Amino acid sequence: FTAAMRAWSEGLIKGKKALTRFGTAMLVNVINGIGGLPTRNYRQGRFELAEKLSGEELEARATARGGRTAHACHRGCVIRCSNIYHDEQGQYLTSALEYETLCLLGSNLGIGDIDAVARFDRLCDDLGMDTMETGAALGVAMEGGLLAFGDTAGVEELLKEVGAGTVRGRLLGQGAATVGKVLGVKRVPAVKGQSLSAYDPRALKGTGVTYATSPMGADHTAGNCLPGRGGLDTKQAAGQVDLSRQLQIISAACDALGVCIFVGPTPDNVGPLAQQLTYFNGNNWQERDLLELGKEVLAMELEFNRQAGFGPEDDDLPAFFREEVLPETGTVFDLPQSQLAEVFSDFFRPGGSG
Repeated sequence: FTAAMRAWSEGLIKGKKALTRFGTAMLVNVINGIGGLPTRNYRQGRFELAEKLSGEELEARATARGGRTAHACHRGCVIRCSNIYHDEQGQYLTSALEYETLCLLGSNLGIGDIDAVARFDRLCDDLGMDTMETGAALGVAMEGGLLAFGDTAGVEELLKEVGAGTVRGRLLGQGAATVGKVLGVKRVPAVKGQSLSAYDPRALKGTGVTYATSPMGADHTAGNCLPGRGGLDTKQAAGQVDLSRQLQIISAACDALGVCIFVGPTPDNVGPLAQQLTYFNGNNWQERDLLELGKEVLAMELEFNRQAGFGPEDDDLPAFFREEVLPETGTVFDLPQSQLAEVFSDFFRPGGSG
C-alpha cells in the first residue's frame, strides 16, 4: 500500500503543478476564456476584470504581502492547492480563496477587486456561510434591485447584516432560491434549491447535465465536465450526458473513499484507486467494483430524494438558461429533459430502491 501511494503521490506532484502554484483560481482565466464565467448573475460569460481575480493575480499579491500559495490544507496533501491571503498591511485575512468564491463573490456581482472578495470570504467564514450560495444569493439580490452590480461597499454591509440579524440579513442568509422568491426575481440560478457553482451551463454543457441531475442539486463536485475532459467541446451537446454520468459515478466513489476529487475523478484513475483499496483492506477490488460502489451511492441518494418529494421535473436547469443566449458563445443549454432522464435510468428505477 505504501509503495502504491508513493508512486501515486509522485504522479500527482508532477501532474498538478499549475494547481499547486495558482490553486483553483487558475480556472478564472480558463473559464473566462471559453465564455463560461458567471458575470452579473449569469447575464454574461466573460468579465472585463477577470484578470484581477485570476490565479496569477492571487499568487502575486499573496506572496508580495507575506502570504503564500502552494499551501497544504491538511497534513499529507501533495497537491497543496490552498493559499494564505494577507491584506495590504500584510495581516492575515483569509485562507483559502477558491475559484468559485472569486467568481460568485466577484464577477457574478460585477466586482473585480480581489481584496474585496477576500474580505467577503472572511466575513462568510466568520458567519458560517457558504461563499457559493452567498454569492449567488447576492447576485439575485442585485437582479432584484436590492443592490447595484459592482457595489462593493453595499455587499460588505449586507454581509454584516447577516450577523446582525436584520430583515435583509436574514433574507440573504436563506440562499439564492429564497431571495428570488421574496424579491420576485425569475432569473435564479439554482437547482433543487441549491445555487449553481460558478460554471455557466451554456458554455459547459456537461456540467449543466450534472447540475440538473445530481441528487445534491447544482453541485460541480458531483461531476465537473471541465474543458479537456472526454475530449469534448464543452459548448456542444454531443456526448455530454455520457460524460456527466461517468464523472458522477466516479466522483461518488471518490467521496465514499474519502479521496479528494482534485486527484481527478476520471476513468484513468479508477484502476489505481481500486489497486490502493485492495492493498488497504485486503479485498480484491477491481475497477468495476469501484464503479458499482459509485452507482450504489447515487442510487441511495436518488431514492432519498424520491421519498423527500423530488420528481423528474426537478431534474432540469432554470428556464432562462434554455431561453437566453449566452452572448460570448451564442449558445443556450439545449439538452432535452428526455436525455437528462437517461443519466441514471439503467440502474435506478423511479419508485424503486435502485
